Amino acid sequence: MRKLKTKKSVLKRFKVTATGKILHRPMHQDHFNAKATGKQRRLKRRWLQITGAEAKAIKKLLPYT
Repeated sequence: MRKLKTKKSVLKRFKVTATGKILHRPMHQDHFNAKATGKQRRLKRRWLQITGAEAKAIKKLLPYT
């Protein structure tokens, strides 16, 4: 059986932890942040966990991580 290809766009956008959890950054964080409150800006800095069916689909696109 041939090797599976990793989707590079998914690899750049998501991070897989050592325990297998999938993390992503919040959207709308690069532009127009002067309008946002300080709390909103702080919350955008962190990585958020993806659960359920979305995580399962992303793991299929990242076969060797």
